[in-house]
Amino acid sequence: MRREEFSIEDNELVIGLEYKIIEYTSVFYGYMIENSLGMSHPIPLGKRLKSSSGRCIEIQEDRPIRTAILEFDE
Repeated sequence: MRREEFSIEDNELVIGLEYKIIEYTSVFYGYMIENSLGMSHPIPLGKRLKSSSGRCIEIQEDRPIRTAILEFDE
């Protein structure tokens, strides 16, 4: 299992549900949760996600930027 953090702005993510992600590239890989619910930090080219969806396992609201942790089957 692989876990990645996504910055989020609203409460639409539900812990336990699976969400599709969209990959985009520039110098790094980046991922967006379906319907623009969240965005990953830049991920180096050698660490690309192999899964196209992940399950929300945690939402952290105690940081300046709200964060969701998604878990991927990898």
